[in-house]
Amino acid sequence: MKVVIATSNQGKLKEFETLLAPLNWQFYSLQDLGINSPIEDGATFYENALIKAKHAATISGYPAIADDSGLCVDSLNGAPGIKSARYAGENSSDADNNLKLLKSLENETQRNAAFVACLVFFDPNSDEDPLSAEGRLEGEIARDSQGKDGFGYDPIFYISEESKTLAELGKDYKNKNSHRAKATKILLNKLLKEK
Repeated sequence: MKVVIATSNQGKLKEFETLLAPLNWQFYSLQDLGINSPIEDGATFYENALIKAKHAATISGYPAIADDSGLCVDSLNGAPGIKSARYAGENSSDADNNLKLLKSLENETQRNAAFVACLVFFDPNSDEDPLSAEGRLEGEIARDSQGKDGFGYDPIFYISEESKTLAELGKDYKNKNSHRAKATKILLNKLLKEK
């Protein structure tokens, strides 16, 4: 079966190909099919993932899988949340976002946070409801940036059991334990049951 992964990021496509290999499906990115990304104007991770999945599936005619994810900090009432990628402004860099978050928590002792990922599988040729799955990686926000092997908030996301940030733990750890990996495992089990 041909399935669209609703991303233009080839690294993310490869990650999904590996995690969803048991399905024996052919995966394509938006870039592979010449599809532009939609405007994500949902209020939740689920709504944004559904917007992306429906968009890719409707244009391509193939089932689509989309994810939306972000960082939720308890003491900031879940912010940056769905605005994680543009927390410091529309064209902000990872460094800008990290700096704004560290400044927001400057005098905060309660630093618990979680990376959250929501995945949606939408089949335009089916009357079934979309399948969805959510994964979480719990941690806390460090006081400064540590590590080089990561992106986004990885250098300031501290995993206390490992006594390191995600950027210090590296790709292998992240691929096994990340919010996206956990959500993908849940979605894979649902898809295998439906096959």
